[in-house]
Amino acid sequence: MTADKIYLIGFMASGKSTVGRHLAARLRWRLEDIDHLIEVHEKRTVAEVFASQGEAHFRAVERDMLALVRPLRHVVVATGGGTFADADNRAAINLDGVSFWIDVPLPELITRIPLDGRRPLAADRPQLERLFAARTESYRMAHLRVNASRTSASAVADRIIDALHAWSPALAPPRHDPGVA
Repeated sequence: MTADKIYLIGFMASGKSTVGRHLAARLRWRLEDIDHLIEVHEKRTVAEVFASQGEAHFRAVERDMLALVRPLRHVVVATGGGTFADADNRAAINLDGVSFWIDVPLPELITRIPLDGRRPLAADRPQLERLFAARTESYRMAHLRVNASRTSASAVADRIIDALHAWSPALAPPRHDPGVA
């Protein structure tokens, strides 16, 4: 495991993509977003992939996109909400870089999830609650956890950098001030 790659994991709407943009900018690294890579590869939205080909196809493409980013270094990877729930993905992520669980409580997430069909697995509230509980067990296997409840994406990015330095100063990437060239 090295700290030249950071994987952001967490439930849908936890802010992985937004935090990833802030974090990548601070570190002067590249950002890769697994859901975005899937949409480019499939030439459809995540919701359209789920609707037309189902979750099994989506998860297979997700594994392919994860394999695509594995060789990259100095990159922040925003994963999909279910990426880390897969045992093989989880093992690969935890061997390849530092995994950060962006932890947001379900009631707060529910207020963030649009009800417009963009989140296919969020359509049914009881199913959403079960999914959250099941995935939380997987998220607990991340290297580090950051509380992102009622916190701006920028502040979460700062917390991640601080946590890396506290966890393993020798492995942590250098701090960069985005205002300094």
